[in-house]
Amino acid sequence: MTPQAAQQPAPAATASKAAAARKPRLALMGEFSAGKSTLTNLLVGRQPLPTKVTATRLPPVWISHGDEGACLVGPDGSESPVALADLAEAPLETTALIRLTLPAEPLELCDLIDMPGISDPNMPASVWQNLLPEVDSVIWCTHATQAWRQSEAAAWEEISARLDAPSTLLVTHFDKLRTPRDRDRVLRRVHKEAGDGFNAVFPLSLSQALAAGEDMDAWKNSGADGFIEYLVDLLLNWSEPHRPRPHQQPAAATPALQPDQMLRAEVLDIGGLRDAAAQSQSQSQSQSQAQPQPRGTAAPADATSGLHVVPRRVSAPSRRSRRPETPSAGD
Repeated sequence: MTPQAAQQPAPAATASKAAAARKPRLALMGEFSAGKSTLTNLLVGRQPLPTKVTATRLPPVWISHGDEGACLVGPDGSESPVALADLAEAPLETTALIRLTLPAEPLELCDLIDMPGISDPNMPASVWQNLLPEVDSVIWCTHATQAWRQSEAAAWEEISARLDAPSTLLVTHFDKLRTPRDRDRVLRRVHKEAGDGFNAVFPLSLSQALAAGEDMDAWKNSGADGFIEYLVDLLLNWSEPHRPRPHQQPAAATPALQPDQMLRAEVLDIGGLRDAAAQSQSQSQSQSQAQPQPRGTAAPADATSGLHVVPRRVSAPSRRSRRPETPSAGD
């Protein structure tokens, strides 16, 4: 080995250092129509991605923070601008992925990669497999009514071997399970068959989370409260090694949504969370320095190690026309 070669860092070490220097990249994966694009829309607080079954034949969509815009990236790396309204028309034959930028606060903490469904017969597996080397962690969506099928288990066995960071399993469409017995049965089976392969498992009704509005009880009952709190904490402490698994409880039973209920996205106050965490850490350090410990007494543990992050939600600006107000009797 030449001296010059000896001085060159190993490829794996270089990749590890590069990953540590950038934001985490979370891939949203699962079978076709498992709720991945709906989850993306919930996390970014708007609806840039089509969610109808007939309109989800998209290549991977890589979403980063920035001014609103999109482009199609070809197999040769060429980029072509495209309007957000035209994303569903992206030609698979000439598009390796879609790069999308949005001014959403959650994207200040991570990039999201919305992957195609692994079981889509019209989508070759190579479309999403080629992007796996860029992925740090996965949020896997499995449909509650047919949770953790053999095809998912087989795919995850291959995918998980290529990941270093902890991944998360979401049991989506959880409101489709009508009885407490069915919900308990499905969660027990999923934990038994897949729990060891994920850092956390959460039941979640995306439609109820989107429809919750300012109703915090509905937000919690949808399962979104526990999942979002866990995700924000994970991202704020991404560099912390050997993170423990969170304590999890099944989502409470909730009534089915009525067809006339309007869905509207929520935005997470990520900036407020980050500022609160930083302020809490600063105050803790100041108090620790200002109060000397008696000799022979152990210093207190860092208060931020058990920081309980509670996300606040604010309504996203609606893109729909406002419903006309009903005139009052005095008008």
